[in-house]
Amino acid sequence: MWTLSRTHQRLGQLLPGVLLCATIAAAAGFVSDHYGGPVMLFALLLGVAFHFLSQEGPCIEGIEFTARTLLRIGVALLGARVTLQQIESLGTGPLVLVVFSVCATIGFGWTVALLLGRRREFGLLTGGAVAICGASAALAISSALPQTKETERDTLFTVIAVTTLSTLAMISYPVIFSLFGFSDTAVGILLGATIHDVAQVVGAGYAVSDEAGDIATYVKLLRVAMLPLVVLMLALAYGMAARRSGETASPGRASFPWFAVAFAALLLVNSTGVIPRTVTEGLQVSSRWLLIAAISALGVKTSIKAMVALGPRHIGVVVAETVFLAGLAVVITLLTLDHL
Repeated sequence: MWTLSRTHQRLGQLLPGVLLCATIAAAAGFVSDHYGGPVMLFALLLGVAFHFLSQEGPCIEGIEFTARTLLRIGVALLGARVTLQQIESLGTGPLVLVVFSVCATIGFGWTVALLLGRRREFGLLTGGAVAICGASAALAISSALPQTKETERDTLFTVIAVTTLSTLAMISYPVIFSLFGFSDTAVGILLGATIHDVAQVVGAGYAVSDEAGDIATYVKLLRVAMLPLVVLMLALAYGMAARRSGETASPGRASFPWFAVAFAALLLVNSTGVIPRTVTEGLQVSSRWLLIAAISALGVKTSIKAMVALGPRHIGVVVAETVFLAGLAVVITLLTLDHL
């Protein structure tokens, strides 16, 4: 029977590591707010500086708890960021574009990873991160994959790669898309359909115009709305594969993705309008900080030596996926130009 003393003992084990990750997250937020730049990347880099604390000492269990449990809670709360009404307002055109491009990019990621001698899980992880919503998607998809040392290492690499590429895309895509002579509506759809992270989508969209910014944000939210479906499908697929091979559940296998179900449930409830705006805003802020703390924890667990050992093929996979997604979106937009 779980007693109060055991609860107190468990809290004592977790507190040092959780406080460490919270402190790193707060520092990353301060740097981002005052000097600009992606807070996720700052949290990751600051966390790496404290890698030694993940090897021994009182912080280990709290770091692990933050990187796993708090991560899942943060992903679940992402459902407060999107509603069915926002998705419906986009119409069928952007919906078809997003669904097709997300599926195609994940499939492309799987293929190019195998061609370059990388694990298929790495292709799914990077493909999903590029296709859906960058660092947040990488964390969510990683939670649904078999939990191994390689998965943790690949997740950190993916976060760094998609955050960097997303920042470059925020600067270059508005200029590139304008060269095609697209309207602000088309540019907004393209930016929302191709840039990895939400913050960079917003920055790029409103740099073009208010109309482009609004449309880019909506299209991006549609991509975010696909996250629980992708995570759930991956978790079920790996679970079925484990059962067919006769393996029992273990820490190295993906567990039932309750956080994806919670994401979808919160999205549906949020769509009804019964949640007060202040509560919704609180959930969004909580989700953001939980994910920043989780990134901090993953950073603490990251070995620079192990990251360097990954080699250029890892980078090649993510770059190829990014170029593929952008090219696909432009081609589809050109083919449907009369409707935009």
